[in-house]
Amino acid sequence: MQAIPFAKWCTIGLVCLLPGVQTGQAEDLGSKTLTISAHQAERHLKNIRQLTVGRQNAEAYFSFSGTKLIFQSTNNWMKDTYAATLKPTDAGLGCYQMYVMDLESDTVRLVSTGMGATTCGYFFPGDRRVLYSSTHASGPNCPPKPKREGAYRWALDDYDIYAIGINGQGMQRLTSTPGYDAEATISPDGKTIVWTSVKDGYRDRPARPKGTPAPSWRRRLCKV
Repeated sequence: MQAIPFAKWCTIGLVCLLPGVQTGQAEDLGSKTLTISAHQAERHLKNIRQLTVGRQNAEAYFSFSGTKLIFQSTNNWMKDTYAATLKPTDAGLGCYQMYVMDLESDTVRLVSTGMGATTCGYFFPGDRRVLYSSTHASGPNCPPKPKREGAYRWALDDYDIYAIGINGQGMQRLTSTPGYDAEATISPDGKTIVWTSVKDGYRDRPARPKGTPAPSWRRRLCKV
């Protein structure tokens, strides 16, 4: 397992700015998200709405419509109900799993397998599918955590990239090479992805999501 230091670290709680939300009001977490007031010294942000509570929640990205988020979390929400409210069970997870949140109903659904660790979720155009990276093909347990030595470190574990419907059905494996394949971003037409791989050294690599090679940028592609 490799680890690389990052100059920046991301927050472990999700906060977003949404119109039409009054600050300074708290709602029941069993049915709605929490609305919080900005710090009194904050002059640039308003309508701050806290979307998750407790444990680690990070790397959230909006859907193309702006009505959903994909994010990774160590909260353990139910897998078998799309309408599960934001009410995690008492026991957290040892590593991240991937969730889709509906911002209108404040509900979440697990879109990963519940095994291994996940990271780097992203929506396809149309908001019906997502992709993310997972270590579950290497085993059901969480990978060992890197040793903390000063700066934040991100482990380059044996991740592969997967696509799946937001209903949790139709999983498709997009990479199957040893080592780290993650940090994928999708082109606007949904036909090409670019991601980071250690297959030939740590670098960005474009691909088409069905595994077929292509000459673009003289790097490997895989087709969705």
